[in-house]
Amino acid sequence: MKRFYAAIAALLVLAAAAGAQEIVTAEQFFAKVSDKYAGVEDYEASIAISNAGQPMTGKLYFKSPSLLRIDFAQPPEQVIVFDGDRLVVYIPQYRAVLQQETGGAGLGAGAATLASREGLSMMKRNYTIAWETTPQASALDQSNPEKVYKLLLSRKTVSEGFKTIRVSVSESSLLIRRIEGWTVANERIAFDFGSIRLNQSIPATRFIYDAPASANVYNNFLFQ
Repeated sequence: MKRFYAAIAALLVLAAAAGAQEIVTAEQFFAKVSDKYAGVEDYEASIAISNAGQPMTGKLYFKSPSLLRIDFAQPPEQVIVFDGDRLVVYIPQYRAVLQQETGGAGLGAGAATLASREGLSMMKRNYTIAWETTPQASALDQSNPEKVYKLLLSRKTVSEGFKTIRVSVSESSLLIRRIEGWTVANERIAFDFGSIRLNQSIPATRFIYDAPASANVYNNFLFQ
């Protein structure tokens, strides 16, 4: 009988301890991820971009607060550079350079820059944050068993380009592995980040791009 009551007492203690554990909300977890990126001055990573069209892969360089460069392997030789004031896209297939002055507003820096302290701050301001289904880590997708936490963000105003954003965060590193955005037309665009290397002292000169002299230049392309 003593053993019976001792077992009951032990179970009650365990239940009380479990009930006393802090329940992490989606907002609290998002804050932890933001704290992780607060110490990131720059990073480089492999990137894969996918939507309904042609998949794109390449090497991404980012330097806080908004310098971005992607050198693509697919399509070969394509380049996207954002220096904080100007977005440049080189499309070798057409020997074309698309340029857009943004006046520092960040237009065109794209969802790739959401994986930064500035991007996370923007998402916190403009989106409501919730767990997609559960606060437990799960597989990234059916073909990748890597464990990630999945957050679902819903826009607060119609001015945001993505109505919904799913953010998948690595369980082991708390770094963003995938960002998926759904446009108003319900088009899905996904950004996968891999082989992430933080604080590599990337020089600002990395974000200077000189397009081939033979390329045709098209200015103000975002608004034409």
